[in-house]
Amino acid sequence: MNRVFLLLGSNLSDRVLMLAQAKDFIRISIGEITSESLIYESPSWGFESENSFLNQTLIVDTQLKSDEILAKIKLIEKEMGRIKISENYESRTIDIDILFYNDEIIELPELIIPHPQLHKRRFTLVPLVEIAPGFIHPVFKKSINDLLHECDDNSEVSVY
Repeated sequence: MNRVFLLLGSNLSDRVLMLAQAKDFIRISIGEITSESLIYESPSWGFESENSFLNQTLIVDTQLKSDEILAKIKLIEKEMGRIKISENYESRTIDIDILFYNDEIIELPELIIPHPQLHKRRFTLVPLVEIAPGFIHPVFKKSINDLLHECDDNSEVSVY
């Protein structure tokens, strides 16, 4: 059994419904959600948007390999109406990021795990600390809790 950490995000449409639907798709096509954070609200990160994001982290037990999970995620995002206009950050109905896959380090052209930006983003670290504060980042060799305390991002992240 493999353990994957996912981050869900939405800032378009009915954001709570988008997160709930994404979790339903994940249960059906990826695996059992064994832990989930509360839902957090934060401003957009890396681009300007009038709409704030709702984010939630999940831990999922799965039989799938990391590349199979990525393929399923892309299908879920497409099914849920995500339209990728550019390679830049943009508003979206749903975004699902793989944060960790077990404690593996994976560097492929289409997939980098651990997620290369997670240690820079409070909107990722705050909900992740809630469900896995002691998990050790396999690259930095620091706990999620320590990464949050060292994070330079001072964006407002609050329980929704």
